Amino acid sequence: MNRRTWLKIGGLSLGALCTGAAPNLARLLAQSQADRDFSVILFWANGGPSHLETFDLKPAAPAEIRGEFRPTRTNVPGIDICEHFPRLARMAHRYTLLRNLFHERGEHSGGTHRFLTGHSSLAANLPNSENPEIGSIVARHLESRQPHDLPVFVGNTQFYGGGPAYLGKAYAPFMLNANNPISASGNNTYDPIPIYPVENASQGVRLAADSTLRLRHRADLLGQIDGFRRSVDRSGTLDTWDRHHRRAVEILSSRRTRDAFDLSREPTLIRQRYGNTHWGKSLLTCRRLVEAGVRFVQCQATYRLPVATSRTSNWDDHSVNAHIFDAMRIKLPVLDHAMSALIEDLFARGLDQRVLFLFCGEFGRTPRLNNPDPTGRPGRDHWPRAMSVFLSGGGLRMGQVIGATNSRGEHPVEKPMDSNCLLATIYRRFGIDPTDHLHDRTGRPIPILPRGDAIRDLLG
Repeated sequence: MNRRTWLKIGGLSLGALCTGAAPNLARLLAQSQADRDFSVILFWANGGPSHLETFDLKPAAPAEIRGEFRPTRTNVPGIDICEHFPRLARMAHRYTLLRNLFHERGEHSGGTHRFLTGHSSLAANLPNSENPEIGSIVARHLESRQPHDLPVFVGNTQFYGGGPAYLGKAYAPFMLNANNPISASGNNTYDPIPIYPVENASQGVRLAADSTLRLRHRADLLGQIDGFRRSVDRSGTLDTWDRHHRRAVEILSSRRTRDAFDLSREPTLIRQRYGNTHWGKSLLTCRRLVEAGVRFVQCQATYRLPVATSRTSNWDDHSVNAHIFDAMRIKLPVLDHAMSALIEDLFARGLDQRVLFLFCGEFGRTPRLNNPDPTGRPGRDHWPRAMSVFLSGGGLRMGQVIGATNSRGEHPVEKPMDSNCLLATIYRRFGIDPTDHLHDRTGRPIPILPRGDAIRDLLG
């Protein structure tokens, strides 16, 4: 940290000691690194993308490990990525790869819960989280600073194994379209849920003027019966519910929120650069939301593939689900197009210092290919002991690879870190002390993170 920050923290600590208070140095450190406008875009590759086919290829490994793809050099010496990312290869100075994270949960919802909450769930295959995910905690801490007509936390659907847990539905993501949690299963019969407006949307911010008016009348009606309902609820629970309900009404009828979702307000050239694809429109919407002031946006990176290639729309590339290489040959060029457009846009608009973009899933895939499907097609299984996380912006140090896995991509051998270290880094940028405690429904104090330190190589 610089001299001014150190003197500030030293002064605060001395002042607190003189007045008898017990300063929390971790909180002061977090606040000193915080950006009051900091936001996150999480593009979640549910199912678990293979690190060996994307950002951590092993060309010298045996064929049953290295697979069919080859690495390509980027514009940063020493950083190689998959050959199907030509656009991203030209801008490696604008992103960082984490090849050193791991955790212990190998099932989808348990892995998602572990990665996004920092806690290992008691249940396996849980549809809803036992602890609040990071977006819900951000919403809980920042709601008092957010304009009432703009959501803190936006998503396209609830993640499988995610959710606000004991914080309650008030801290679930605001969703434009109808939530369909079963779509998170990745079954290819379900279309990806868009985060952007669709033509037949019946709810959310595409309300016509008369619908908005009716919504306001409905709010007025609720206001007329508030007195009676409060008379039978002395606990304050109803007051809390009413406060969040009023905020929901303000968000739904807000021009600022409606405009943030309106892709037609973007110049044609910008829309063309992102591409007229589900992922292109998703990431452009995410950029519009954080630019408008939304603090945490999460969007599942699901993709409807031909049934002959895959029976899933996520990244769960078992042999019985997909031909991993055929699926990747379709998805990776589209991902390259959309992600590179977003990164260029964030840097061109000066948003790279306050907006962090993340692409990752709940874990990586097994180093060894297998072919148990009757067709003999190749696939990889779940592997939480190694993964690759792609991040760009956020005022962090870019143009580097942090950590390394062994020659077969089995586990980190250089700077290994619990995946909680990434959460600790993000919380620090938000000014949230990850050692602070929340209270569950029984009043039991639970730490935001049970362990994990910020990644110094990112903070620089």
